[in-house]
Amino acid sequence: MWIVAALLIAFFAIANLPWQLDNYDQAKQAFTSFQMVKEGRWFYQQTPHERVATKPPLVGWVSAGIFALTRSWDVAWRLPSFLAAIGLSIVLFRAASSVYGSVAGLIALSAFAFNLLTPRLATLVRTDMPLALVIFLIGLQIWRHARERRGWTTRDRRWLFFLLTAAMLIKGPIVYAFILPGVLLFVLSIRKTPRAAVRGCGWWPWLASLGVFLLWVLGGIIFQPAFFDQVVMREFIGRFGTTVHQPKQFFFYVPHLLHKFFPWSVLMLALAIVDLRACQWKVRAALREMRPEAWWLICWVFGGLLVMSLIPSKRVDRIFPIIPPLCLLLAAQIGNIAAAEDWRERVSRWIAVALLLSILFTGSYSIFKVLSGYRGHRDALVEFGRDVREAAAAHHWRLEAVRSEDEGLLLYLDRPRFVRADEAITKWNRAEFDALVAPGEEAPELMRQLHDAALSELRPAERRGESEMGYVLITR
Repeated sequence: MWIVAALLIAFFAIANLPWQLDNYDQAKQAFTSFQMVKEGRWFYQQTPHERVATKPPLVGWVSAGIFALTRSWDVAWRLPSFLAAIGLSIVLFRAASSVYGSVAGLIALSAFAFNLLTPRLATLVRTDMPLALVIFLIGLQIWRHARERRGWTTRDRRWLFFLLTAAMLIKGPIVYAFILPGVLLFVLSIRKTPRAAVRGCGWWPWLASLGVFLLWVLGGIIFQPAFFDQVVMREFIGRFGTTVHQPKQFFFYVPHLLHKFFPWSVLMLALAIVDLRACQWKVRAALREMRPEAWWLICWVFGGLLVMSLIPSKRVDRIFPIIPPLCLLLAAQIGNIAAAEDWRERVSRWIAVALLLSILFTGSYSIFKVLSGYRGHRDALVEFGRDVREAAAAHHWRLEAVRSEDEGLLLYLDRPRFVRADEAITKWNRAEFDALVAPGEEAPELMRQLHDAALSELRPAERRGESEMGYVLITR
């Protein structure tokens, strides 16, 4: 257990080194908390390219609070995902161990930690990991009610409302796609299930949390120009069309899950075959004998997978909230096999092999990504931004940056916004600032129009796969 925990923390901590904001829309998420602190935009923010930020502000609030305590943006941006990953690991392990035994709990924890998705998202500046934690807590609450065959109290409904509201303020109504289909399938399934365990939760937590989100949307429509077009129509409604976002085929997620969740995906298929063989391939009989909490896990996983597959706009990381319930389902499979004397020893060998393979597979992949990142100077712009800030502080320069494709550059330079090239020329010639960071391909034209300008020796290191000049620093 302690070896697994140590490896888990190590993989979570190092998988994204060297830290940078140049991919996976990290700069957009980081910029929300940056604007909260620098400009007081606590409810509605912009992207570095001055478009409307599309995510609700809860994770940004958390990052702003962490920055107030630590005064480090790297910590403030990455700690929410890291803490969510650690919290998810603890909750998953305790839930699986309490019902299915310590071995099943250990394997559930290992399956969550040692795959190609979790370590990558554990320190990524995104909302995926906090959202997965909240969704898992919602599903786990239903799982406990199904296992204990008890109804819902007012306190339970309030806790559900709190979790649903948190999910809404992290990423909007996407929480419904992962939970509601499973709930409907669980309640309406033909097998005998404790319907009060789910139906008794009532509708008001779901509707009230949606009402909180709609208040945020309404405020954005009223007070933020272009919010309706960029957030409501493009970001939300556009996900269901085939023109705004690049659509993918229906089965896009299935092969990716088999690959990203290897070798645990193979182990789960093997254990399912063992279960079916034990009941002589009588699927209906197996479903009738299945415990309610195990049936809920199946409804939860495949209901969410079905709805996410129906949405044309797809990306691999969006299916991540399915991984924790898959791990709990794996624990249920192991707990069920443990009762069969004929298969116990053979399955134990499979589990040991899967655990070793997962550690080797995840570890080698993570180490390769880190080493290639340092060798390829993936953080070249981070170091360049730091060097420019230090030079600006030493020489008391007033600094600006010309608009570029690298949104993270604005954050590396600690600037609130880019300036257009024509605006930079006008302000420079009026002596309104003393140093300018610009894309290399624009530097010759700028130098011809900027009075008393000189190129600094500061340059970002050449990143692997980058053929252009990168960026230059122009000073007086």
